[in-house]
Amino acid sequence: MKIAVIALTRGGKKLAKNICRLQPDCFMDTRTVPVFTKMAELWQEVDCLICVMAAAIVVRGLVPLCQNKKNDPCVLVLDEKGRFVISLLSGHLGGGNRLAIELARKLGGQAVITTASDVTGHTALDLWAEKNNLFVENRKKLTAMSAKLVNEGWLQLFSEYENVSLPDDFHLVPTPSNADIIVAHRAYPDCRGLLLQPRTLTVGLGCNRGCKKEDFQAALDELCQDEGLARTAICSFASIDLKNDEQGLLDFALAEGIPLRFYTKEQLNAVQGVSTSAAVLAATGAKGVAEPAAVLGAETDLGPGQLIVRKKKWKDVTAAVATKQIRLLA
Repeated sequence: MKIAVIALTRGGKKLAKNICRLQPDCFMDTRTVPVFTKMAELWQEVDCLICVMAAAIVVRGLVPLCQNKKNDPCVLVLDEKGRFVISLLSGHLGGGNRLAIELARKLGGQAVITTASDVTGHTALDLWAEKNNLFVENRKKLTAMSAKLVNEGWLQLFSEYENVSLPDDFHLVPTPSNADIIVAHRAYPDCRGLLLQPRTLTVGLGCNRGCKKEDFQAALDELCQDEGLARTAICSFASIDLKNDEQGLLDFALAEGIPLRFYTKEQLNAVQGVSTSAAVLAATGAKGVAEPAAVLGAETDLGPGQLIVRKKKWKDVTAAVATKQIRLLA
């Protein structure tokens, strides 16, 4: 973390120097400019702002700067004796709570943590999602489910994935209908639970020569709609290396902001359990493109990709979908 320390009084500046000595990647802002100016100018430049001053001063300075917990740096407030280290802002995602505990230990002070899940000992839902690389579909539901966890002591979780190791306050349920949390690559629009999406889907693509970007986009739209797939769960596209100069395909992947991988005919032909096509074999030397490319693109150290949507055909595009195997960690 890149950490800046601001202090006002002589005693505060002495403590600030000590913090910089104890904490790596830490510097003291010694400029002779107003404290609110320092806060504003450092806001986008650091991961953490440590303020050795009255909490009221810090609060007034932060009001025009705060945006959201994903982007704001964490903020710690200390008295000039270092007796209390208050995690004031971005305690979870920003790492403020962890840093407050660490710094208090080094200074011989007391960390002040007010985040409910930390105080009650429950799982921090936002940190658990981040740890497992899960995309949060709805931030308001995340807040609501975090509150429910604190108030009721547990949450029900449904997962489309088999390798699951859950925190003690998450209870696995067999269906998504009554789940508080749904870990899935499908959309589940009618369920009330918080949808957390791992980026696990690879879309294998085949096409005729000269296929346009818009053809791929229309095919993907229809594919996700028909199969109920969450578009945000797509982590890669894949095809045969003969298509590595197909401009429409390249433009499509670039527009989607999703990596595009290519495989040789030998790699594609080594994949078992996929559909074959004599026409594709004659044209490319591969027994198939969309299905084996999807399976290869979704391979991880846990095993090969699992084909969940067999090839679907449009006028100029063929697509199939495979999912990675993942392991949810407590």
